[in-house]
Parts: sequence; C-alpha cells; structure tokens
Amino acid sequence: MLAALEALVKLESPTEDLDACRDVVHLASDIATRILGTPAEIREVNGRPVFWWGAPNPDVVVLAHLDTVWPKGSFQPLWSVEGTAARGPGILDMKAGFVQALYAMKGITGSAALVATTDEETGSLTSREFIKEISAKAKAVLVLEATLNGKVKTGRKGTAMYQVKIHGKASHAGLDPEKGVNATTEIAHAVLAITAMQNPEHGTTVVPTTLHAGNTTNTVPDLAILDIDIRSYSMDDLKRVDTAIKGLKPVNAAARYEVTGGFNRPPLETTSTMALYERAEKVAKELGMPPLGHASVGGASDGNFAAAAGAQVLDGLGAVGDGAHAAHEWVDISTLEDRSKLLHALIKDLLND
Repeated sequence: MLAALEALVKLESPTEDLDACRDVVHLASDIATRILGTPAEIREVNGRPVFWWGAPNPDVVVLAHLDTVWPKGSFQPLWSVEGTAARGPGILDMKAGFVQALYAMKGITGSAALVATTDEETGSLTSREFIKEISAKAKAVLVLEATLNGKVKTGRKGTAMYQVKIHGKASHAGLDPEKGVNATTEIAHAVLAITAMQNPEHGTTVVPTTLHAGNTTNTVPDLAILDIDIRSYSMDDLKRVDTAIKGLKPVNAAARYEVTGGFNRPPLETTSTMALYERAEKVAKELGMPPLGHASVGGASDGNFAAAAGAQVLDGLGAVGDGAHAAHEWVDISTLEDRSKLLHALIKDLLND
C-alpha cells in the first residue's frame, strides 16, 4: 500500500494541469492492474479523465478523486516518511483514500465500482452531472475524503460563490471628487450588508474575501469587485442569502451593482447519511474496531452532489491524518490497512443486503 501511495503522490496532479491528471489516472490504472488483476476503464467526461474500476451500473459507488490543490513544486521533498507519518502533496486529500479504496475492492465481485474524478478541487464543474447520474442509480455512495481524526462525516455544508461588481464614475480625487461616484465607498456599504447575512443557527457563513477597487491613487474609483464565499448546512438558508445578495441596492443611487455567481454544492444533510453511518458502526464492531464516531464539517465534497441525486451517502471513509490543503499535510500510514479492511467489509455488507 505504501509503495502505491508513494508512486501516486510523487506524480503531482494539480486540477488545472490536464496532462498531469491524465498521467495520474493512467498510473492509477496500472496500479489497479497489479492489485486487482485488471486495468481500470479510463473514461472521458466532458474532456477530463475519470478512473472507473468495477461494475458498469453499480449499486455501491466508491467515490474518490485524484486531483490535488497543489501546484507542481509546492512540496520539497515530494515524499517523506517519519515514523508513521507520510507527507506529500495531496496525500491526505485524497490519494491515501484512493489507495485504501483500491485494496478494499480486492475480492469484491458484486455490483460495486471505484470511481475517481480529476476536477473535485475546483468544484467538479465537468463531473458533477456525471456524479449525480451514477449516484441516482446506486443504493449507496461511499466517499473517500479524509476522516476527521478518524471520524466519518455525516454532514457537510453546501456552498455558494458570488462576485459583486460596483460600477461608479471616475473623477480627479483632488480637483473635483464630487463629480465622481466612488465605487470604493459603495463597496464598503456592500461588505457590511453582506456580512450581516450570516446565520449562526444554521452554520451559515457569509464571508467577503478578495476585494479590488480603483486604478490610481489620485482618481475616484469607478469600479470595485468583491468575491463572497457562502456556506451553510441548510439549503433554505443558502436560498435566503442568494435572494438577499441578488437584491442588494446601492446606497448611492448613481452607482450600479452587477451580481454574478450562485450555488456550487448543496448541503450534505444527515437525512442522507445516518442510515449508512449506523451500518458502518455495526461493521466496525464486527471487525473488533473501536466506535468510529461521526461529525459534520464545513468543507464540501462530491458527496454533496451524490446526496442531491437522492443517494444514501457516507463521507470521510478515507485516510487518517491532518492538514488538507495545508503545508503540513500528512497521513498516519499505520491506519491504512485497517481503514481499507473496514471499507471492504462495508461494501460486502451492503452488497449482501
């Protein structure tokens, strides 16, 4: 398992590098041939490669991704092991989870497939409809995103992204500022109004992020651009914020607002996950493992799309470690085998139902 993981980590595969993503899917297929006896099918989905090993119309979908957030050269060295901690770009998110899934598929002969996409880290724009299609036909979707300190994930926030452009009017900042319409001043009002849309009751965060305004220091800015990140456990609350952002009105009537963006991923709600979580706890107990535990988290995954398609989902079945999207990203390699055995037993339990 460690050799397979090292090979995948050393082949860097940032989402934006399509050639690198093709290379890592081919490498994954070669590794699958060694472990499972037959190569994967490499599909093209909207111009991007997808790894597929197993049944053509699976009842159980084991869902992973092979792309990472890291540009090439982000880690030096690319691979290191110290004690039980292995480090490298994308090792936790989620190449270790993929390796666990490969080994979990050994001896699985029923209606199950391991599917790995290559655009998850940028919102699954090309693969989301594909994920929904295969999930809608499945009775279970098992997602190999990393655990939360060993816990599986039974809830995830939905996400939405917006950009607000405020169009003003330029004028000389010293000679006649009153003849301008200051987009910076107007965007300040917008930031305060947008921040007030948050709702802690539903875990709804509304966060203004990047902001650009003006061109020169002696000119009244005629354009300001604001990006906004929104997350919530409640789809109704995401819809509320959507309406509020699209309904923003300028404080200065001479300014003009232009709002773009919208929903990215719907929430993964516990109504879609708890039945499979209870099943996983039963399987873990039969294997002599301690209770898994479960948690809801702020980050989204492709499990959100699977649940939106009507599937029962269990997320966070991947690696144990820490530092996803962080420079200290690492995996506890002493847990790889046990977590793979758990996944194998859960797949068999679902197929035998």
